[in-house]
Amino acid sequence: MLSENGNPSSKRWVAVVATLLIVIGYIANLFWDYTIEEFIFNGVMYIVIGTLGITGVEKFAPKKPTKKSDEE
Repeated sequence: MLSENGNPSSKRWVAVVATLLIVIGYIANLFWDYTIEEFIFNGVMYIVIGTLGITGVEKFAPKKPTKKSDEE
């Protein structure tokens, strides 16, 4: 849940919360016959895909030089 410098990553938190919402909806549909509108489910699913995709792309993106490395 933490980024490389030890701070909480908001994108990862959003992805985890949205994934939990999908799981809760799945369990509610499975056991209590509660249905969730398709557009709501798709919206939450796209949020998860987008946030995890952005986090994944950041791992392969070139690193920006910091001021400390510029001074050396």
